Amino acid sequence: MISVRDAVLGYGTRSFITAVNGVSLDIGSNEIVGVAGESGSGKSTLMRAIYGDFSTGLRLKGGSIRGTFEGYGTLDCSDMRRAWWDAVSYVPQGSMSVLNPLMKVEKQLLDGLPKRQRLAGRAAQRQDLEKFLAGLGLDASVLDAYPHQLSGGMRQRVLVAIAAYVSPKLILADEPTTALDVVVQKRILLMLVEIQRRLQNTLVLVSHDLGVHYQITDRLVIMYRGEVVETGATDEIFSNPQHDYTQRLIGALPDLAARRGAVS
Repeated sequence: MISVRDAVLGYGTRSFITAVNGVSLDIGSNEIVGVAGESGSGKSTLMRAIYGDFSTGLRLKGGSIRGTFEGYGTLDCSDMRRAWWDAVSYVPQGSMSVLNPLMKVEKQLLDGLPKRQRLAGRAAQRQDLEKFLAGLGLDASVLDAYPHQLSGGMRQRVLVAIAAYVSPKLILADEPTTALDVVVQKRILLMLVEIQRRLQNTLVLVSHDLGVHYQITDRLVIMYRGEVVETGATDEIFSNPQHDYTQRLIGALPDLAARRGAVS
């Protein structure tokens, strides 16, 4: 589905600042992949490039990033926006900076829907939206709300719902539980896992919290200073970490046994 080969990513034109240096990885179908590492390790930069969002001055200076999706064939990252909100969707952090404050949630869910998901008539589409939200534990009343009328956790759950409603083959979730309390974090993680199981698609979850990855991911990618230093099955990495950076990260986590299965 996604193939990254020797990718060099960074920002700036005259003075290029490297954020990701020579990364290679593959993301397949029907799996939950975690990307972990400290702040500044290049996680979010890599996700934006895979998504094809170069609006922030991000540049691919070397290597390649390609995605292959049914109906689109193989796309370079520069063409990935052709598949946005259809084959691939994105859950960013910071809901208030993403959701339109002047638009009700219903309209934000409907805007940009691919033709295959547009139902005849507003009433039919509203009924379908309500059924979808109910499946995620969200009340239909959120459709009539403006973002500022919802809590931070609810807004983040709405972002997850917006990303999932198009039934994409790939969801990229960039720190979706940052700055939320543990109860809300669990609800959002449960949403993401339920969506992945229902759609049998691929979820890429970016988080600096290894405990989150331990709970829900199948495979884990560890990034450090812009490079991938270790990758493999999550269970194997936690039971036998090879890189000293990975060892330090895992060593700093208490009570891992108690976390396993907390989100299921």
